[in-house]
Amino acid sequence: MKPGLAKGTRDFTALEVSRRRYIINTLQKNFELFGFQPLETPSFENLSTLTGKYGEEGDRLIFKILNSGDYTAKVNQEDWENKNHQKLTSQISDKALRYDLTVPFARFVAMNHNQLTFPFKRYQIQPVWRADRPQKGRFREFYQCDADVVGSESLLQEVDLVQLYLKSFAELGVSVTIHINNRKILSGLAEYAGITDKLIDFTVALDKLDKIGKEGVVKELLERGIVQESIDKLDFLFTQSEDALENLLQLREKFAGNETGLKGVEELETVITQSLNLGVDIQNLRFDITLARGLDYYTGAIFEVKADEVQMGSIGGGGRYDNLTEVFGVKNIPGIGISFGLDRIYLVMEELGLFPKEATSKTEYLFANFGGDETLEALKLIRQLREEGISAEIYPENAKIGKQFTYAEKKGIRNLVFLGEEEIKNGTVTYKYLETGEQKTVSLEDFLNT
Repeated sequence: MKPGLAKGTRDFTALEVSRRRYIINTLQKNFELFGFQPLETPSFENLSTLTGKYGEEGDRLIFKILNSGDYTAKVNQEDWENKNHQKLTSQISDKALRYDLTVPFARFVAMNHNQLTFPFKRYQIQPVWRADRPQKGRFREFYQCDADVVGSESLLQEVDLVQLYLKSFAELGVSVTIHINNRKILSGLAEYAGITDKLIDFTVALDKLDKIGKEGVVKELLERGIVQESIDKLDFLFTQSEDALENLLQLREKFAGNETGLKGVEELETVITQSLNLGVDIQNLRFDITLARGLDYYTGAIFEVKADEVQMGSIGGGGRYDNLTEVFGVKNIPGIGISFGLDRIYLVMEELGLFPKEATSKTEYLFANFGGDETLEALKLIRQLREEGISAEIYPENAKIGKQFTYAEKKGIRNLVFLGEEEIKNGTVTYKYLETGEQKTVSLEDFLNT
């Protein structure tokens, strides 16, 4: 059978792994600078933990795991014959691969809240899985890099996360714009248009604006049972000015007497104003009234980060989710979190040529293999280099020197070292820097101190 990859998955070469680690190390350093502590959770959870947390579309994209053994043994025959997949799912599967890192984190907090110190700040860098249609920048297995704070309602958390985003992307060299909105504003818009009972339908459709355009959104709203009169009242959403505070002022007028909407406007004004006072460039922070993020658990601020120089969709996102732990029986633990999309960030940096040379892991020295006593002396010197934290290896066979050269060049090794009979007798080392072809003979002491 011809081997192949499962759709939406990838292998990573040494170069790709090194570059991914460069991104992860940059993010991890900044997470810890901002006071976040690491956490890891299992790759799969109970299906009941995940379902009902992401909305209808999210639930469809969860990878279910078949029960062990004869998973059909306890299936209701009538459901089987009728192909009732909704009832069958719970009978043949009770576990699933995690869809994101936020819900497993909420489950962890609910299980351990009596032992945690609040506000509790954690970061998590692990893979997640979604049964989505693969396309550029969208995979079925991908890493998320999350930072969350639970146990605080302070809007200073939102301000801090804006700065975490901007500092991290600045260090990676990626110019970004953070799009920000508030779910209370979306709830206020639904109330303003008289479609409070259609809030989820409204936000799911609105969240697709950048993909399907105004006409597509209007069409979907009509299909979801929202009448034309309500859609007309919301037409101003599609003609926003570039001035965030001006747009918020316009909303204040429309939300007169609308408590939820006004609360959202007030929260957003605070976050934007505080961020600007701390030196954030207004060009990097944009109020986007059509930003909805189609996850049901967001209750306040919502973020989406987009690269300025590459068409890629979002490379980060998140928001406030004050009620998430309540579904696990633990109330009054508000939370907010953001995520960095590692795979998309990689694609952006690759396209823009932003990876520095040091992001590539390469062997520093390859020792030519001359056989006999020379091999033993080379191994002794390699051991000394490794003890100093310098990567080194020896070509495994006493082959023609041309073959050893070719190996070093193909592997991207920086230096080829010759420790032959003459060098051993004189206490010297000869090495060739393969990038320039420059060759040097130095004392053994100088070589070890290079």
